[in-house]
Amino acid sequence: MTERLTQIAYDDLPSEVRPLADDILKISSAALGGPYNALLRSPEMGRRCFDHLDYLRFKTSVNKRLNEFAILIQARISNAQFEWWAHEKIARKAGLSDEVMRDLQNCTRPRTMQADERLVYDYCVQLSLNHRVPDALWQEAIDQMGEQAVIDLTVLSGTYVMVSMLLNATQVGIPQGGAAPLQVMDPVEIRQRLLA
Repeated sequence: MTERLTQIAYDDLPSEVRPLADDILKISSAALGGPYNALLRSPEMGRRCFDHLDYLRFKTSVNKRLNEFAILIQARISNAQFEWWAHEKIARKAGLSDEVMRDLQNCTRPRTMQADERLVYDYCVQLSLNHRVPDALWQEAIDQMGEQAVIDLTVLSGTYVMVSMLLNATQVGIPQGGAAPLQVMDPVEIRQRLLA
């Protein structure tokens, strides 16, 4: 798989785009790579996406472990190699267990989830694969997490659909020639396995 966009170099950016690049460089483990390489090609949208992602990653009402779990769920659903690669280490640092991540990576419902992880898994999988959340699951999420966190989680899940699409459309690869962390699977099989 060949990346479809050449990597933008900071020095080649117009001066009016450099403040966005400077903000990206403050937080990105991929420097100007990953989704940012594409977003910098549409600077106004890139700025809005960056600010949106900044809230969802660093200011959200959802705790970091659950937030990163939700991002990994979307990466698995979307076969988004770079997204998984970038967020697995962040999720581990936030306290998500290797066992939960391995099960998800292998496209199976994680067997050792904590109660709050099970809720996030069920919510995000239902929302992403069925585009709906059953009433009982919605109420459980509201009761356990509160309205703000449920709204933040919902928007996070949808936003990482966008990030996955951007990464997959531009065929962003894993840096330094690393191995792809996800087996690319047919969407129908992913759906069947994660909803089981």
